[in-house]
Amino acid sequence: MTSSPPPPPPPRRRLRLGLGAAVVLAIVALSTAVGLGLVRGQPSSVDAVPLAESSASVEPAPAPAEIYVHVLGAVERPGLYVLRADSRVVDALAAAGGSTDAADLAGVNLARRVEDGEQILVPVVGAVADPSAPPSGDGTVDLNTADQAALEELPGIGPALAERIVAWREDNGRFRTVDDLLAVPGIGEKVLEGLRDGVRV
Repeated sequence: MTSSPPPPPPPRRRLRLGLGAAVVLAIVALSTAVGLGLVRGQPSSVDAVPLAESSASVEPAPAPAEIYVHVLGAVERPGLYVLRADSRVVDALAAAGGSTDAADLAGVNLARRVEDGEQILVPVVGAVADPSAPPSGDGTVDLNTADQAALEELPGIGPALAERIVAWREDNGRFRTVDDLLAVPGIGEKVLEGLRDGVRV
């Protein structure tokens, strides 16, 4: 008895796509390839963002220094006061309780910064003072207290230069040395030498 040969395998069925489906499939494959290429070409967002500094490494800002200012004249509480280093004349007057009704604030630059060891005198309305009169009797004029009229009495100083000296003092604070006069517009070495023996700070 002879065995019959095995039956042949069934033919494979081919998946046939219509023309429209083939075009859609091709577009999807192309889009996927392009998208992967773009993603791979971009830098990593983790690498591009710098790491924030640790809050533990941030040092606190130092506290502002303190200065001593002597306030007197037409204020409620004349005396010595401790202020912040960046304080202005208005802060010094506020610390002294404010000005009195008799104060002449027209002669006080409230916006000027104060310096350590400075004395702020608030004049009284109608008071006639002689700021050029030195307590030691040496006849010199104090550059930090003299008014414009007193400065005009100095050799080589007219109304214009006297006004500039007062303006410089209001904008920059006290003169620390007589040589600081060179910072005033219009005062040179020659004028300074003529003033040196007649002024003080």
